[in-house]
Amino acid sequence: MTTKPLVLGVLGGMGPAATLAYLARVQALTPAERDQDHIRVIADINPQAPDRNVPGSGAGEVLAEMAGALAGAGAQVLAMPCNTAHAHAGLIQRASGLPLIDMIGLGAAAAAGTGARRAGVLGTKGAIRLYREYLAARAMGLVVLPAEAQEAFMATIYKIKAGDTGEEVRAEMRAHAEALRAEGAEVLVAGCTEVPLVMGPRDTRLELVDPGELLARKSVAVCLGWEAKPAIS
Repeated sequence: MTTKPLVLGVLGGMGPAATLAYLARVQALTPAERDQDHIRVIADINPQAPDRNVPGSGAGEVLAEMAGALAGAGAQVLAMPCNTAHAHAGLIQRASGLPLIDMIGLGAAAAAGTGARRAGVLGTKGAIRLYREYLAARAMGLVVLPAEAQEAFMATIYKIKAGDTGEEVRAEMRAHAEALRAEGAEVLVAGCTEVPLVMGPRDTRLELVDPGELLARKSVAVCLGWEAKPAIS
């Protein structure tokens, strides 16, 4: 490496298992022959951050405080492996003065890159609102679960957060994906970082876009100088 890698700051803990999966990907995707070739990562894995799915929970203020602390500790660019929390991206960047790699943008761009016209998103209501905007900007339609099925999906997500990644939960996630396909989805976006913990490309008849994996790849590329650091939006 000819230049010193940027220091990556990670706002994590939402949930912890998804954050650890992201960090493992960053490590695995970094070409290294020795410890010193890896990216320095400063991570705040904070499961006590308020629930991003509860309006008025104060999650934004907590995330802004975390981001400011990461900047103070030496982080130079931020990543956050939680789709729903990207609703607070502006506040996070203003509080820290650092750019945040946009996971929603990465996921929407990848969905558009498949040539599909309608993307099904498995995510929280907050994440779906974000993807609706990003997909519309790419002239793509959004396919979501009906209200009752969306509630069932959230129940599955909370089982995963509680540590259940067994076959019953995996079958539930496959069923949610199939429901989106039946509704007309042509590509599937894992719009919640818990989804890939129990479902991979072989578990759905749709092409699966994993924004968490895309975020890890982008994080490595930016920190190693392969791609430009994003601007603060």
